[in-house]
Amino acid sequence: MEKTHPSRRQFLALGGAAIAASALPQFGLPAYIPDFFKPKSLFKGVQIGTITYSFREMPDQSAEAVLKYVLDCGISAIELMGEPVEAFAGAPKNPVDFRAMFPLMRKRNEKQPLTEDEQKRLTEMEAQRKAYGEELSKWRLGVSMDKFVAVRKMYNAAGVKIYGFKPSTFGMDRSDAEIEYGMKAAKVLGANQVTLEHPSNDAHTLRLGQLAQKHKVMVGYHGHEQQTPTFWDTALAQSPANALNLDLGHYVAAGQPNPLDLVRQKHDRISSMHIKDRQLPANGKGNLPWGTGDTPLAEVLKLMSEQKYKFPAAVELEYKIPEGSNSVKEVQKCVEFCRKALGA
Repeated sequence: MEKTHPSRRQFLALGGAAIAASALPQFGLPAYIPDFFKPKSLFKGVQIGTITYSFREMPDQSAEAVLKYVLDCGISAIELMGEPVEAFAGAPKNPVDFRAMFPLMRKRNEKQPLTEDEQKRLTEMEAQRKAYGEELSKWRLGVSMDKFVAVRKMYNAAGVKIYGFKPSTFGMDRSDAEIEYGMKAAKVLGANQVTLEHPSNDAHTLRLGQLAQKHKVMVGYHGHEQQTPTFWDTALAQSPANALNLDLGHYVAAGQPNPLDLVRQKHDRISSMHIKDRQLPANGKGNLPWGTGDTPLAEVLKLMSEQKYKFPAAVELEYKIPEGSNSVKEVQKCVEFCRKALGA
């Protein structure tokens, strides 16, 4: 049975362990022993990670706080959103309240009706976001990569690999220079891929794929309920750097055919996958606590393990957080679900 390591939170709870670990060198004990206390979410060959969007409800969104949330969940690989690292690197302060904006965006993406007040607030926040985006674009084109190096070192030292980077820099309205900034930053962070929402524009996926080939990174295109078995085919044909950032739960909620077949067919072009538990359309499409929806999470994870697929499966927390809980506690439950499903 594959052993797992305690989370940083569990480690800190082990009275005196940190002091003992720091004293190891003077007793001549192997230097690798402290690695025992680093997170490990590689279960039966399947890398379980998370997108840091999962912690959007938490009040502190700094790079340091996000790292703590990840460690508290025992997670060793992540898809990092742009805001924490860019703020760490000195980006202008974002005036948009994403904790208020994201639920409204998700509601719109899922084609749920917005009230007049909700639509007004979302429109105002999107206008704020656009103005901020223009200011941020100027900053990106002149920023040093030194702070990005520091973020990678900070996360790696704690035992967390950044495999994906998702800044808001890959839109159709962005210059090649700004897009290349995002890809360069991803490489500096140690990521092998950048991710974004599929733009539904063939010219743009061609452009991104060509730039990604230049910088030797992959572009993982994320989808919502517009995902179908052929949704990514044009982008995949355009460039070997274009790939799937498959969302398993949204695929099920869209009422598409057996998702396991899609994973089998496209596995060599999947750069990463988001996992959540949603219902089929006939059951309401709900986003539910894991194990209570219709998404074959355990079956897909077992398939990944059996076939030795190497792309990571990222927890994306989107179900309603129960009263008295928080994002970190719920992501911990999701990671434990994965561990049990894989028999680790």
